[in-house]
Amino acid sequence: MTKHEIIPCERCGKRIECKANSFTRCQCNTVRLNLNEVQYISELFEGCLCADCLVDLKNEFNALNHLH
Repeated sequence: MTKHEIIPCERCGKRIECKANSFTRCQCNTVRLNLNEVQYISELFEGCLCADCLVDLKNEFNALNHLH
């Protein structure tokens, strides 16, 4: 039994434990994003994402920006 909500990642559907009430201990907090990366991701998704998807999207954003 967990005290945090188990939700699906909005991008891949993997079940993640959302710790919004303790976000410094949430799995998504392990991924460091700059302001531009956060803005890019927030334009694509509204809900919570797993750390793996955050890394993928961070890499996608940086790859797109290296093309310009």
